[in-house]
Amino acid sequence: MTQPPRIISLLPSATEIVFALGLDEALVGVTHECDFPPAARTKRAVTKSYIPDGSDSATIDHLVSEHQGRLYAVDEAALADLQPTVILTQRLCDVCAVPYDEVAAVAERLDPQPLLVNLEPNTLEDVVASIEQVAQAVGAPERAEPVVAALQARIEAIRVGAWGGTRRPRVVCLEWADPPFCAGHWVPGMVELAGGVEALGAPGVDSQRVTWEQVVAAQLEVVVCMFCGFDVPRSLDDVRQLAQRPEWNGLLAVQHGEVWVTHGSAYFSRPGPRLVDGLELLSQIFHPEVFPRQFTDQQAVRFASAAEPALATPARGR
Repeated sequence: MTQPPRIISLLPSATEIVFALGLDEALVGVTHECDFPPAARTKRAVTKSYIPDGSDSATIDHLVSEHQGRLYAVDEAALADLQPTVILTQRLCDVCAVPYDEVAAVAERLDPQPLLVNLEPNTLEDVVASIEQVAQAVGAPERAEPVVAALQARIEAIRVGAWGGTRRPRVVCLEWADPPFCAGHWVPGMVELAGGVEALGAPGVDSQRVTWEQVVAAQLEVVVCMFCGFDVPRSLDDVRQLAQRPEWNGLLAVQHGEVWVTHGSAYFSRPGPRLVDGLELLSQIFHPEVFPRQFTDQQAVRFASAAEPALATPARGR
C-alpha cells in the first residue's frame, strides 16, 4: 500500500495550493508566513525571518541589499523531525523565501531525501499550471482538474467582460513604496486581462525599480498599490508617506481620485489561487460599469489623502 505524502511547503502560495487541492492532511510543515487559509497556522512552522518586526519599507529594502536578498532561514532540525517526502520551494525570488540552494543543501542531508519541487511561475497561466505541478508531484494529479477548471472559468469571465469596458486606463501597479518598484511577473498580464494598460511593468519579468520622474511621465489614470507582503492597513502607512512627496499631487490618478490601496500579500504577491481574486479586484477597480465593486475594505480602499483614506463600499468578500 502506497504511503501518503508528507508535504512541507516553504511558500505561502504553495500552502494555499495544497489546501485548494484538499491535501491539507498531508501538509506537515509550513513557513512562518503561511496564514491562509487560517488552518495553515495550525501547521508547524519551519522557517524564520531576519527582518525585525515593525521595520519600515526603506529599512527592509536596506536589509535586502545588506543580506544580498537572503532574508529567511529554514530550521533543518524541524525538517529532519518531520521527515517530508515532498518539499515545495522556488527559485523565483530569494527575497521572498528561503533561497533554493539552501533548501537543496538541507534536503540532501535528510534521510531519506525528499522530492524537491521548484515552483517558478512568471505569468498567471504559469500559476494555474503550478497547481497541476503540485498535484502531480504528490501523486494526486486528479485533484487538480476541478480546481484549475474553476479558476480558468473565472479568468475567462474577466477577459470576456473587460472587452465591454468603456476605456482602457493607463495603470501602474506599485509593488514597493520606498524605493518605488513597479510590479512584474504575472501582474502586468493581470492588468491587461482586467481591461487596463500597465504603463511601466513588463509581463513575465522581475519587478523593476522606477524613478518618480518615470511615474509622473507615464500620465497614469490609475495607481494600484499592492505592496509585497503587506495588508491594507500596513500599505496605507506607506501611501500616506508617498502623499508627502512633491510629485504625488501632480499625478493624474491622484487628481482624479484613482489611487487604490490593496491587500498585496493576499491577492498579488503570492502566486497561488487567490491571484484570480486579485484579477477580479482589478477588473472592479478599472471597470465598475461592467464589474460592480464587491470588495471589502480589507481587500482594497480608495486613497483620498494623507489624512484620511476614503474606504471603498463594503460588500461581501470571496
